[in-house]
Order: sequence, then structure tokens, then C-alpha cells
Amino acid sequence: MLEQLKKEVYEANMELPRRGLITYTWGNVSGRDAETGYFVIKPSGVDYDALTPDDMVVMDLEGNKIEGKYKPSSDTATHIELYKKYPEIGGIVHTHSPEAVAWAQAGRDIPLYGTTHADYFLGPIPCARNLTTEEINEAYEKNTGMVIIETFEERGINPVYTPAVLCQNHGPFIWGKDAAEAVHNAVVLEEVAKMARNTELINPKVKPAPDNIKEKHFYRKHGENAYYGQ
Repeated sequence: MLEQLKKEVYEANMELPRRGLITYTWGNVSGRDAETGYFVIKPSGVDYDALTPDDMVVMDLEGNKIEGKYKPSSDTATHIELYKKYPEIGGIVHTHSPEAVAWAQAGRDIPLYGTTHADYFLGPIPCARNLTTEEINEAYEKNTGMVIIETFEERGINPVYTPAVLCQNHGPFIWGKDAAEAVHNAVVLEEVAKMARNTELINPKVKPAPDNIKEKHFYRKHGENAYYGQ
């Protein structure tokens, strides 16, 4: 079932090593089917060189495996919480890409310093808090999703306009309207993270970009009055 979605999610997963976002099996992509509500995700710990579209695992939002010969990604419960909370999300990526992970390990938001960032994200990339010992022991992956949601709700961040988060001491989760867009946003996040680090090395006293620049560049590509592209 969902053979076309399996192919799309497979291709999105294969884009991660092609784009230098993962080493070994340090990442996963999922994509949701709007009609059934099921989602397709990479199997846990299977080498990318051995993956095929048929290896993708079909899951429901209650955590039940609907189809697949392998166990789903260990991060499946995080994906589930994000899909359940935000129906506008159609694809999710998790990586351990080094530039984004560096900010996560530092426990810092990625500031919006320029137009490249603003073309994709309407504000800093938030860094969520660490989980408590109780949250880790109770249901680590599920509570990772809950802490991401907590971060967006408490800060009043629109997850469509800022489709990425850093989990402190862990790494990024990124999403989009489908699996392909989520991977695209993950590639951009890694570049933005590198640019921000280099910006602070060049000028440790740098300030975030002005709101007028940020908003101009974001809204010319997003929203009802967008005019970028064909």
C-alpha cells in the first residue's frame, strides 16, 4: 500500500547522504498520506546503500505498524507527535548534520542574520530545552516531540513559517508540506547554521537582521502576496 508515497519517502531519504546531511544511518525522513492519515518512514538502522522503496514502513498515528518487514525508525514517536499536532505538516526529517548539531549542542537558537535565512524561516531557529530525567525514562522519543511542540506553543512560533527546530544536545528536526520539501528545508538549515557560525566568527558583536529586511525576504516567497518565482 501507499507505493507512490514509499517511493517519495525513499527518494527523500536517499537525498540525505547525497547532500552530506548524514553519516552512516544518522537520519530519517517520513511522509504523510493525507487521505488515510498513515505515514511512511525509514526503517531503523538499515544502511542507506541497502535501502529500497519496499523497505519503507507504513505506520498510523497511534504508533501501530500497518505494513513493513522492518521496525520503523527509533524516532517514529517524535514524528507522530508532530503529525498529530500540526496537520499542515506532510513530511519530517531528522538528521545529525554537523553545523546544525553544533548549535544544538551549544543550546542556542540560530539567529536570523541575513536574507538567506529569511527566505525560508521567519525568525530564529529555536532550540528546545533538554528533557528531564523523568521525560527521558518515561518515553524519550514521544517526549522529544512534546518538548518541540512546547517550544513552539510557548514562543508563539508558527511551525509553517519556521519549519525547523533544534533539540538541545541532540540535533535538528525539519518539516515541510511533503518529504521532499522537508529535505529541501533541511539542506537550507545546514547552510544557514554554517553562515551564522561564520558570521559570529567574523563579528562577535553582530546583531540580527532588521525586521524590515527579514519580513521583505520571507513574505516575497511565502503567503498570499508572494511574488518570487514563476
